[in-house]
Amino acid sequence: MAREDMKKHSMKEQQPEERIKNFDEVPYGYDVEIAVEEANRCLECKHEPCRKGCPVEIDIPAFISLIKEKRFEESIHKLKEKNNLPAVCGRVCPQENQCEALCVRGKKGEPVAIGRLERFIADWQLENGVETPELPVKSGKKVAVIGSGPAGLTCAADLAKMGHDVTVFEAFHAAGGVLVYGIPEFRLPKEIVKKEVEYIKSLGVEIRTNIVIGKTITIDELLDEEGFDAVFIGSGAGLPRFLGIPGENMLGVYYANEFLTRTNLMKAYLFPEYDTPIYLGKNVAVVGAGNVAMDSARTALRLGAENVHIVYRRSEKEMPAREEEIHHAEQEGVKLNLLTNPVRIIGDEKGWVKGMECVKMRLCAPDESGRSRPEPIENSEFVFEVDTVIIAVGNTPNPLIPQTTEGLQTGSRGTIVADEFGKTSRKAVWGGGDIVSGAATVIKAMGAGKAAARDIHTYLSSGA
Repeated sequence: MAREDMKKHSMKEQQPEERIKNFDEVPYGYDVEIAVEEANRCLECKHEPCRKGCPVEIDIPAFISLIKEKRFEESIHKLKEKNNLPAVCGRVCPQENQCEALCVRGKKGEPVAIGRLERFIADWQLENGVETPELPVKSGKKVAVIGSGPAGLTCAADLAKMGHDVTVFEAFHAAGGVLVYGIPEFRLPKEIVKKEVEYIKSLGVEIRTNIVIGKTITIDELLDEEGFDAVFIGSGAGLPRFLGIPGENMLGVYYANEFLTRTNLMKAYLFPEYDTPIYLGKNVAVVGAGNVAMDSARTALRLGAENVHIVYRRSEKEMPAREEEIHHAEQEGVKLNLLTNPVRIIGDEKGWVKGMECVKMRLCAPDESGRSRPEPIENSEFVFEVDTVIIAVGNTPNPLIPQTTEGLQTGSRGTIVADEFGKTSRKAVWGGGDIVSGAATVIKAMGAGKAAARDIHTYLSSGA
């Protein structure tokens, strides 16, 4: 094997000193020449192990083989047989833990860059245009999908391809869910999301915005009065988790969802062109170490913070964020403060944050998550001098839908209880994504939406 075949082709990207001044996408993606070269690294293994790692069941060897032959239109059609959001997944899916983790190439070098090839062919389509697939005869059945995030959009698109009439109800004024309010422009341009949504609408899916299910209309009303035959709940997990420490209500404390929603969906980074002011101090602490924490930290830098610290109670090995996101954050100047846990947020006489008291931690035996359990070290307290704190330690579902839907069973953390097919305790009601699993990845939510769509189709086809 030639030495150059051992590594995947890198993507050109903005230099750190430049990109922290803008919100433009960091990596540029492959050009045709590099994409074809990378595709030729695929061994087209007989047993196709990579496919086993894909939650949406993409025929990975097939779409890559078509890139090798420069049959790009056929490649995107093959990809879209299973994945309705390939330009999104090519950017934010953690391929390194899924399909690429099972790639045979990875045993003696680096795996094939499946995610980068997915992004390439999806972007090729967005640039060149490809016809939508031919749709079957209408079934006469109506399905309501709650939430236009990755789970809802996937479920809606698959059901439309099966011949059903689908209406998506979105609480915000723009479709996309976490893809538009949670993931920053420099990682997932909103124009990309908009084009993916337009493709799904081209399948016949209707998207109605500014409708809060449980307040504007209930699930029972959708089923009993609006004539829907089935409902899929994909409303996500948008409520923050609290630290439970003194000072969380200080001025200058944000929860990551609020901070990112203001910046991404409400365009605070373009103030005053968009009328969304956002206060940010010079010294920022972000509590947490997942992708949301990295997004918050990198956003804070671009909004003008001089010093941004990640504060995390475990070590780098346990950080849940993607390796690429951690790497980009460190390149841009974000400082990692590991084995550190906040115990108190300190304010001035006017209630504004002026510091955060923390304690150093040590790692002990693993807890129920499988990660080493942190415990505080006695007499190790110290104070960070910060004027903004962003808390990014996870999210929980909004209780509005369960509270207004009689007989809908929920779990201990407010998630909806559903089986592997998304079926809930209520007849004709399915759920999937973060509302069922708790906060997880975009691709896992898409997988849940796909599984539910199949089960809903079976239910509708049975004459129920």
